[in-house]
This record gives sequence, C-alpha cells and structure tokens, in this order.
Amino acid sequence: MPRDFLWITARNRATGAPVTWGAWSDVGTVSADVIDPASGATVTRTYEGGGAVIAIGNVQLVTGLTVQAVEISLSQLDAGAQQAVRGHDVRRAPVELHRGFLDPDTHRLVAPAVPRFVGFVDEAPITTPVEGGFGEIRLVCASQTQELTRSSTAKRSDADQRRRNASDGFFRHAATVGTWKIWWGQEAGE
Repeated sequence: MPRDFLWITARNRATGAPVTWGAWSDVGTVSADVIDPASGATVTRTYEGGGAVIAIGNVQLVTGLTVQAVEISLSQLDAGAQQAVRGHDVRRAPVELHRGFLDPDTHRLVAPAVPRFVGFVDEAPITTPVEGGFGEIRLVCASQTQELTRSSTAKRSDADQRRRNASDGFFRHAATVGTWKIWWGQEAGE
C-alpha cells in the first residue's frame, strides 16, 4: 500500500531557527524510516497523520535539468499544518516528499521510504472559504534544479575578487584592459 510522507523545514519567525514538520497520508503519528536525499542515509522522522495532507499533485519523474513544480494541499483544520504554515515562515522552505510502501498485513513500511521530490516552497496561498465552502493551504513547490537557473551576483572586477581573497589580483586590469592597444609584429605607433 503506497503512502506519501511530507517533510518541511520552516523558519521560526522570531529566531530564524529551522523548525521541521512532517505529515503523511494515513492516520496516526508514526516514526518512519526515510532515505535522506542529501546524504543517502536512512533517518527516522516523526510524521503526523489524520488528514493534514489532502492531496499531492503529480510528481513527474523526468531526467534532465527541467524545473519541476508540485502542488501540495494541506488541511486548514489540522493544527500541525496551521502551525507550520501560519506560525512559521515557509518562504523558500526546503520540502521533501517520500514514497513508502506498507505491508498490507502488518501495516508497517517494508523498506525505508524513498525520495520522490526535493525542492522549496515557492508559494503558500491560503484559501479562506465562505460559509459552507472549501478552504485549503496550498503549497506550490519548485524542485531544487531551480537553483541552477539563478545568476551569480559576483562581477568580474578587482574589488569583487579581492573581497573573496585579498591577495588575488587576477582581475586587477579588468577595468582597463578593453582600452589597451596591442601592437603585434610592428613598432608601437606605426
């Protein structure tokens, strides 16, 4: 029986310290073994169940450097989801989705859950319903490959290079080298 495991590392608004929260697509609180996507090691994490995770959008399993997006719907009524999204800062918070399989007889994981998606929260709109309506916390997550699309703020200047290493003068002539006249095979000025 497949089960999804959601892990979010938000930031405490007051201190900036990381705060983790886990939920899974079944009932009850469970300590589950999952494979950490950063190290490949098996770690044990605690996941809350009972309806926090309403739906997880399609996770496209593709190769390459395409930025993938996944939508995750959380219940507004779940205390853990409320605390994670409203109580903490989830902007650009790391998100991990794991897929594990339960043995139908024992209802235990047959092996550690494997990473299915690793990324960051891009948007976290909260829909407040009208009376009798449907509300949700929707997390729009982008995969880690989004980081490869960012451009560097570093410039090719002597000052920027010296901020990295004060004795590195590689770019010391970068500002003026475009105006230099190079005389090849003849005397200067001919």
